[in-house]
Amino acid sequence: MELDTPTLILDGQILLKNIRKMSDFAKENKVNLRPHIKTHKSVEIAKLQLEHGAIGITTAKLEEAEVMAASGIKDILVAYPVSSPAKIERIIALLNQEVDLKITVDSLEQVKLLQKALEKTSHSIEVWIKVNSGLNRCGVEPGERAVELAKAIILLSRLRIGGIFTHAGHSYGANGKEELERIALAEAHAVVKSAEACEKAGIPILVRSVGSTPTYRISGLLDGITEVRPGNAVFFDSIQVGLGVADRADCALTVLASVVGVYEGRIVLDTGSKTLCLDKGAHGLDSVKGYGFVVDHPELTIERLSEEHGVAVFEGSCDLRLNDKVRIIPNHACTVANMFEEYVVVEGEHVVDRWKVDARGMRK
Repeated sequence: MELDTPTLILDGQILLKNIRKMSDFAKENKVNLRPHIKTHKSVEIAKLQLEHGAIGITTAKLEEAEVMAASGIKDILVAYPVSSPAKIERIIALLNQEVDLKITVDSLEQVKLLQKALEKTSHSIEVWIKVNSGLNRCGVEPGERAVELAKAIILLSRLRIGGIFTHAGHSYGANGKEELERIALAEAHAVVKSAEACEKAGIPILVRSVGSTPTYRISGLLDGITEVRPGNAVFFDSIQVGLGVADRADCALTVLASVVGVYEGRIVLDTGSKTLCLDKGAHGLDSVKGYGFVVDHPELTIERLSEEHGVAVFEGSCDLRLNDKVRIIPNHACTVANMFEEYVVVEGEHVVDRWKVDARGMRK
């Protein structure tokens, strides 16, 4: 294909296959699907997911929610605890647009701030309690701590509890299928345990939601779970391949790169850290090799990156020459997509469309 480089290539057929696979899992197991759009940040892709059965979307940032709402998508979970006055004002602006917004909460101080701000308006808001299932990032501890927060929320006139959820992001560091299964079951149990404890205290919990691409096909099967929120599964990447969750043939996203230098034992590509990112697995995965997989050239290892250069080494021979082009499966598709302004959508070797990465680079 005659494209300049570096270019973000999206295989439309693989993308649709991945979207259908998520949707089929949800339908077959009678759970709702609320995919996380932080992976693709694209209105076009989010709408495709909704067309194929998603009930709404998940965002990592309020800004992503604003972009998606402006495109007409209204059922949105912001899976990040929001507490600053400036952001709460923007939450109110979204409510003024009749967005069906769900906000993450995990502390009493935060819910009081939301209540105080909403008392000045005519709005109330649905909140979801986030519980910690082992990632040790955000979230209350499951069980009684979740009940304590739920009891405080039901006394507040402008907040209503919609669900309990978690994210087992530490699954990205799983060392084999047994550990992955253990993390997935712990993820589901943390949510179900918390929801059942709340209901024992007389507080109904309608939504019990789990996420994480590596785990959702396990945690989503547990009795009591009502929703899954996979994100990376729309594209997959080298980390997912390393986990055994996907094959390289499932990876819809690649970076088209050019050879800009050929030397003894190494070649240089025009894809540095500002393209491929320095990500080998944020939560400890060590199964990936180098900074991306060069399709059709397993002899190459992208050993190091500077800002504009990717240095790939090899032993023996490599038949690539100056100005040859290669496609690279990123280690982490989410961070790489955020580096580009558009996807070049292809079918085989033919460009069929270009889609904006609408919510890329937004401030937190």
